[in-house]
Formats: sequence, structure tokens, C-alpha cells
Amino acid sequence: MKQTFDVKGMTCAACQAHVEKAAGKLDGVKSAQVSLMLGRMEVEYDENAIDAAKICDAVTREGYPASVHGQTQQVAAQPQAEKASNAPLVRLIATAALSILLFYIAMGPMLGLPQIPIFAGDENVMVLALAEAALSLAAISINFSVFKKGYVRLIHGPSMETLITLGATAAVASSVVAMFRMGYALGHGMLEHAAMLKMGLYFESTAMILMFYDLGRYFESRARRRTSGAIARLVALTPKTARVLRGGEFVEIPAAEVKVGDILELKSGASVPVDGEVIEGAVYVDESMLTGESMPVERGVGGRVSGATLVSSGYAKMRAERIGDDTALAQIIHLVEEAASSKAPVSRLADRVCAVFVPAVLAIAVVTAIVWLLIGDTSRAFSSAVSVLVISCPCALGLATPTAIMAGTGRGAELGELIKSAPALEKLHSVSTVLLDKTGTITTGRPNVTGVLFEEGTNEAELRSVLYSVERHSEHPLAQAICRDAEARGVTTTEITDFSQIEGGGVAAKANGKAYRAGNARLLSDAAFSESMKDFGRRAAENGCTPIYLADEAHVLAGFAIADAIKPDAKAAIDRLHEMHVSCVMLTGDNEKTANAIAAQCGVDRVIAGVLPADKQRHVREAMEGGRVVAMVGDGINDAPALTQADVGIAIGAGTDVAIESADVVLTGKGLSGVADAVALSRRTIKIIRENLFWALFYNAIGIPLAAGVFGVKLPPMFAAAAMSVSSVFVVSNALRLRFALRDEHEKKAAKLKTYDGENGASAAGNAAAPMDQKNKEETTMTKTMTIEGMMCMHCSGRVQKALEGVAGVTGVVVDLDKKTATVTGNALDDAALRAAVTDAGYEVKAID
Repeated sequence: MKQTFDVKGMTCAACQAHVEKAAGKLDGVKSAQVSLMLGRMEVEYDENAIDAAKICDAVTREGYPASVHGQTQQVAAQPQAEKASNAPLVRLIATAALSILLFYIAMGPMLGLPQIPIFAGDENVMVLALAEAALSLAAISINFSVFKKGYVRLIHGPSMETLITLGATAAVASSVVAMFRMGYALGHGMLEHAAMLKMGLYFESTAMILMFYDLGRYFESRARRRTSGAIARLVALTPKTARVLRGGEFVEIPAAEVKVGDILELKSGASVPVDGEVIEGAVYVDESMLTGESMPVERGVGGRVSGATLVSSGYAKMRAERIGDDTALAQIIHLVEEAASSKAPVSRLADRVCAVFVPAVLAIAVVTAIVWLLIGDTSRAFSSAVSVLVISCPCALGLATPTAIMAGTGRGAELGELIKSAPALEKLHSVSTVLLDKTGTITTGRPNVTGVLFEEGTNEAELRSVLYSVERHSEHPLAQAICRDAEARGVTTTEITDFSQIEGGGVAAKANGKAYRAGNARLLSDAAFSESMKDFGRRAAENGCTPIYLADEAHVLAGFAIADAIKPDAKAAIDRLHEMHVSCVMLTGDNEKTANAIAAQCGVDRVIAGVLPADKQRHVREAMEGGRVVAMVGDGINDAPALTQADVGIAIGAGTDVAIESADVVLTGKGLSGVADAVALSRRTIKIIRENLFWALFYNAIGIPLAAGVFGVKLPPMFAAAAMSVSSVFVVSNALRLRFALRDEHEKKAAKLKTYDGENGASAAGNAAAPMDQKNKEETTMTKTMTIEGMMCMHCSGRVQKALEGVAGVTGVVVDLDKKTATVTGNALDDAALRAAVTDAGYEVKAID
């Protein structure tokens, strides 16, 4: 059987390996997979040979408390987990305060700083030593768990904590010896000698070592992805109530009480409670939370509806067929949990080095002491052995990765890329394939009019007015696209009568005493289509557009092509990925014709159309099994399993909260350009990490022999500690170079995007189809930049983007959270309307350029 266990205390890839080894070596255990990010372990075992309790005991004995995972325990533990998440910061602040005070007491006089009176003078040297020892003991107490884990790992297998523990212990041991010698000297009246011995106190080094460790662990814990938050948001989508037929009437009951076979009522604006079949009436259902596609679909008698989808318009009755864990939403939740648990975190270079480094340093220290003892220099033996341990203190090695990660993620935030975990940043550099969801990722997820044809001899202004007046009474998204286009052009309305909505076809009404119909070709099959109008329809379909026609009683008078719009930066971003030798694959639930039309414009390498939510995860898994490092980019709930399954999940910040929580990287208010930026930043960061690790090892390769006395030079522990500090400063300084990463790339990207705007206006403006207006020249697209105050996070930028996308004439919006700006592209943009939309969303517009 398979069972999930919660495991606490894991901090690195070495910990993960220890847990897997502890469980895997038990008789009866077939396999054990550990998720460091989730703190879980999936174990497959023979329940006749071993039970869960024995597995928990084996892992707990290794120093990692384990328990059987349960939903109730998990929910109850969440508040405690959130409270515990502040512990690294509290520990860092406390240790830093002690370190600063210790450094001032110990090193202040050497730097010319005023000395605290109680410590001044040679006669107070023991008071100074005792004060430093007390402060050092306080730092050790705060970080006692590090020492405990470090020594446990020394027995069962070294980890980063082992290196920290040995370095701090060496400094303390050296200082304690110096204190005893100091006390002996004072006891024999050798005041000057006792004062000289204070140079052998390294208590401040102990605190500094622990502070550096806490700093790295704090930023690491802050960046850790919380997949459980995504699962909670998915669960929250489950409808709470349902209107069920009881005793001849529809009554509202908890959705959990719905049974298979129950008859339910579906009204406009309500969520579908469970999965089932429509048995009466017809509704338009917004399935974007499951399929990611923006256009509601019609579901008539015999049509299938899924729980958690939204009824946009209409009225129907349905029969419940799948409830509880059998619904489509429940299956998506299961997929997210499964993908999160099976996804292995990235091994860290530092952890692999540490496994060899620690025993090697210990061996060198012991050999050093023995050699000098054989030579007959007892004092030199102890001093050199301590110097070896101090100079090989793992600060530089321990800081090599976290400082670069910290600088890289900080720079990413400046560029609008929230990189939520160090493993994600590490993995991004080797990404070879990017899978892109179409709707909301490559395209805006909002249909727009992309082409129009009016028959010769018709009055364009009059026909636009009639169509606008008729369609504004419809709730269909295609009708709304026509209305937005009319409002952008300043079209006025005309009085209509006898309005009716034709199911599955369109609308009809009378205007100026004349009957009109607007809808698809099936609705107008009895009307006469000219050859030019037929050609318009064919070309619209070839470009992935939906043609909508306006006709009188006998003839088709006008045609409108409507399609989703490509985001302004999509083409340039995909070209940048190609330059980095990353292939791009588009996944979409659309038909092949629409998908290929979009692909031709944005330049992706491959298209996979007709993809269902579960299929996306499967395609990601297949790409990974093919040996490629895969990044998945999406924005919908349906993308959550694929985002979690991929080596790196990247969510568009304007997407759903679940997609944001499921992803490793969130592009806050950015388009696809952020994907290329994230990959480039990761590659730069990994380069810095490798440089840091090289320096840390090179430094030790030179410093350890020097401390051991190989070169005939006696290196006191004090100077060894100073050398250790220099190595740490170098590593930190090198990592800070990441603050300037991608400046040149961003300048090139801006120039390239400007070229696309000039040479291919339709694509840059976000038009999904080629211009098809055969009577009028295409209107010039305008771009406006808004300065907005009040945006604090990715959710703020998402709300601003959604608000602006609802303004008439807007075809594209790019929000830059860092610069507090929103770049709006569209036709006939009205400043007042843009300002009002942002103000209504709760933010302040400072300027519009």
C-alpha cells in the first residue's frame, strides 16, 4: 500500500536523502519519496511485513519527527506552522543583535571606537572575557537546535548544520582555553600576559558564524513554496450550497448533502454545485476555472456541466452524476497534491561538497595536531589544529548559495518576477523546454473584434449603430466584444423593438421599422451571402476567428471577425527564449485551426491543441520523461496541476490565485517577457553560485595548509578567523553583482519590442487575426502609460489589470508592479474611462502619458 507521512526538521537536500534512506532500508518498504518543499514522504510498503508506526519510528530516530499524514491534522497544524514561520526571522534578529554587541566589545578598540568603561584596562580583562562568553552562550542557546542537529548529523551523515556546528565549536573551544590560561596568568600576578591572552578570544566569531547561518536559513525559509496554500484555494472553490428538488420545490441545501440522481436548479450567476447532465433548458457556462478558456460554452439538454463552473446566463435543470471526490474539481485537487508530493527538489552543490568537506577538515585538524605533537611543540599543535578548523569555517561555503539566491530573488522582484523558492531559481537555468498555456498567457483571455467587412452600398454608421443596439442586450462574450468595439469608436445607439435571443445562434430585433438578425452563419443560413462575405468568413476561420454577421430579412450586410488577442510582448518574448536555446510549446483547449493561427503569429515551435486539464499535466510529465527540463507557464486553475508537476511552474500574475500559489515563479503584472527574464536571471545566478563555491574551496585549499603550518608560517587562530571573514565578505560582494543583472538585456528587449510595434502593429497591439477590414483602413493603435499609487503586491497588480481590461477599446494591459505603472494598448482610449476603472478598483492614478 501507499501512505503519506508528515516529516519535520528537513532543511536541505542532505536531510531529504537521510529521510529517504532511513525509510527505504526497512524490510517491507518498496520505495520512499520525500518532498522537501511539502515536508512529506510517500512510502509504498507491504502492510503484512511492516506498519506505519515502525516507519515513523525509524525516521524519527534519525532526528526528523514523522507522523502519518491526515487532513484533519494538517488543517489543525496550519496556524502553528504559520506561527513557526516567523521563528527564523526572530532567531536571526536576536543572533544579529548579540553579534553586533560582541563585535563592538571585542573589536571596537582596535577600530578606534570608544571602549565601554567596565571593560577598559588590563585589570578588567577577565570581566571582558566573561562578558563575551555570556553573550556567546546566549547566541548558542538561541541556536541550540543547530548544534543538536549538527552533532546528530555528524553521527548519521554530515549536513550544512554539521559544518556550522564544528566551526562555532572550534571558536568556542579556543576561547575557553584562552580564558583558562588568562585566569592562570591573573592568579600568578602576570597581568600583562593575561591582557595579551585576550587576543585568543574568538567568542565574536561564534556569534558571527551563527548569524550568517541564520541569515541564509531565513531567506531560504521565506522563499519556500507553500503548495498547501494552492490546495486550500482549490478546496475553497467547491460550491457551498445547491438548489435541489425536494417535495416538488427547489430548496437550498449544503452542497455536501447532494446525492447522485438529485435534480438541481441552475440560475444565471450561480455556481454549478456538482458534475452532471442538463435535462431541461439551456445555459451558458463559464468553464475558465477548469478549462482556462475565456468564452462561456452553451450547455443544452444532454450537455455535461462540471462543479465549480459559473452559469453566465440562461436557466436549466440538471441531474447530479458525480459528487464529492468524484467531481472534476476534486480530481484537479488530487492531481495538485500528487504532483507536489512526487516532485523531487533540486540537489544543492554545497550539500554535496559538505559530505566530503567535513570529514576531510576533521582529518586534517587531527593530523596537524599529531604532527606538531610528534615534533614536540604542544602549544603549536593545539593552535594549528584550532586554526585549521577556524579558517575552514563553512561561512564562505555556507553563504555561497544563499547569498546568491537572496541577491537573485531580490533582483527578480525588481524585474517583476517573484521567485518563490531557491530550488526553482536553481532549476530555471537548465530549462530547455517551456510549455505555454494559450489563454491568458500568450493571449489576453478577452475576445476582441479583429476585422470587419461591410457590403458595398451599405451605411456603415447606421449598421454599427443597429448592431450595437441589438448586441448590448445580450450577455454573450462575443456580443460584449462587439459592444466594446462600438464604444471605443463612439457609436451611438438606436431604438429597437421586438428583441429576442435565439438559442445557440444569436439575437434578433427591429430597428427603424426594419427587422435585423445578428449571429453565426447557421442562424443566417436563409440569408444571401455575397462572395466577398463568404471569403471573409473563410479567412476569419483560417485565422482562428469567430465570424459574426448582421443581416436584414434577405441579405447579409456586414461581418465581424472576433478572436482572442495576443499579448503585446508575446512574440518578442518567445524570440528571446529561442535565442537562449529554449524551445516553446503551446498547450490549449482550443481547436487546431485557432491554435495554429495564434502559433503562426507568436512563433512557438509546436502546438498541442484540444488539451484537457489532466492532459496538460500529462504532457508536462511526458516532456520531463523525455529528458528535458520543463517549465510550465499558465494562469488558470486548470493549469495548477501542470504548474506543480513541472520542474518549474511559472504563473502570470494577473491569473488566478490558485495558479499563483501553485507556481514556483510568479510574473507580477508582466507578460511572457518575464519568462525569458527569469531564465536569464537564473543562469546568471547559477554562474555566481559556482564562482562563490570555487572561491570557497580555493580559499580552503590555500588557507588550510597555511593554518596547518605546511608553509612554515605560524597562523594564529585570530588571523585564521580574519581570513575566514574576508572569504565571507568576498562571497557576499560577488553575489551582490546580481543587483545589476539583465540591465543590458532589458534595454535590448525594449528596443526589440519597439521594433515589433513598428513593423507588425497588429501583433504588437494584440490582434489575434490578420486585418480583414476590406472597406476601411485599420485604425491606429495607441499606447498609454499610467502611473498608479497603492499597488503593493501581485494581487494588486492583477486587480488593476482586470479593471483596465474591462475598459472599452483596451486590447492589451501590462502592469509593472515595481515601477507602479500600467501600459495600456488599444483603440480610441479615453483617459477618463481609464482613470475611473483604476479608481473604482481602489487605486490612485497619478498621471497618464
